[in-house]
Amino acid sequence: MTALAILLAMAVGVGLMLTRRLPTAFALVLLSVAIALIAGAPLTGEEGSVVGTVVQEGAPRLAATMIAILLGSWLGTLMSEAGIASTLVRKIVEFGGERPSLVAVGVFVVAILCGSITGSAPAAMLAGVVGIPAMIAVGVTPTVAAGTVLVGIAAGLPLELINWQFLSDAIGVPVSTVQHFQLRLFPIALAGGLAYILIEMRRKGARHTWAVRVPAGAGARGTGSGGASGPPSRRRRAAERRRRRGDAPWYALVTPLVPIVLALGMEIPIVPSLLAGVVFALVTAVPWREMSSTALRTLYQAFDVAAPPIVLFIAIGMLLAAVNLPGAVSALTPVVTAVSPSNPWLFVLVFAVLVPLALYRGPMNIFGLGAGVAGVLISGGIYPAAAVLGLMASYGQVLGVSDPTSTQTVWSSQYAGVRPERSMLSTLPYTWVIAIAGLVLTVFLYLV
Repeated sequence: MTALAILLAMAVGVGLMLTRRLPTAFALVLLSVAIALIAGAPLTGEEGSVVGTVVQEGAPRLAATMIAILLGSWLGTLMSEAGIASTLVRKIVEFGGERPSLVAVGVFVVAILCGSITGSAPAAMLAGVVGIPAMIAVGVTPTVAAGTVLVGIAAGLPLELINWQFLSDAIGVPVSTVQHFQLRLFPIALAGGLAYILIEMRRKGARHTWAVRVPAGAGARGTGSGGASGPPSRRRRAAERRRRRGDAPWYALVTPLVPIVLALGMEIPIVPSLLAGVVFALVTAVPWREMSSTALRTLYQAFDVAAPPIVLFIAIGMLLAAVNLPGAVSALTPVVTAVSPSNPWLFVLVFAVLVPLALYRGPMNIFGLGAGVAGVLISGGIYPAAAVLGLMASYGQVLGVSDPTSTQTVWSSQYAGVRPERSMLSTLPYTWVIAIAGLVLTVFLYLV
């Protein structure tokens, strides 16, 4: 009876999130308290209580992830402020010229780099503000332009240090275990993203558009012997604007790689690696006299960017604390064991069918109720923690691209002028296959 009541509470929580009656974070907090009370936890007390365990201990449970989010947001804000991301995109567009496939693949690579630094809408903006209009201008359809940015961010997700820290904290495995799986998932996500771009561009063809039509003879009108128009003061102002908007130095363009190289090559912890990336961006892309003010300004902006995911992770920490209470574990373990496949290949089949449950803030979304499901699978001893990591990381490839309620999907789609549901229908066949390949990888690494 207790298990049925908890499952009913979870269903209500999913309904509140799907219908947007409550923000996801608020719904998860209420669900955490409800699960704890249903599981028989006392309201107050030091051990196993709602106030002491779920709220007090659960809220800071993902503190390391929250710090990583703030530093990643700071680095992403710096890359935007210093023009690092836009310079990367412009160089790619200049190199690609009028070849739509080459431009799209180039933007895809930039999106991978941006996705390895920060996730969600900020990464989409870094790659897409210049990249999406550039792709559309050379003939890429708006749906594929938005999808290209999204699959690029998802391909960068296995390299994102913030994601490593979150999965480590949420699932309870060492960062080295997360790194081990994610580095093997990266080639799968990379191949899937490239397949999406090349196949969809062949299917949909090219549609050339131009943002501005220049009247005939406009180029010659109002020009003098120097080849520039307008009064000298206007020319100087235009030159100053171009200087401000100018390309970042070439050596600053490796900024996205700095944290990854430090974390992978030198085994430096995640927070110092991200902080080193911030320092590198400041030193290489910001004039010395502006460094202090730029650092402070972008840090304050980063708090605005990081606030929504930090609030969400506070709620997820509470949910993880609630589902790991002894009463919840003893009630849910028999139910979850009964419906969870024990055969490795049945594991692939069943969870491949359940992929859509990661969409629309569903119960397999690790950034929501899926964190609680992962906690039950581990605390009940149903699967090894590393296998649950593989399951949730594989599902992350779907929800990070195809979920029409995720912020990066909404922003990229609307910026390209299409509905998020169109992006979902365009990308879901590919992300579904990537998720299945991730499940097969999980079986080979941890279940056979």
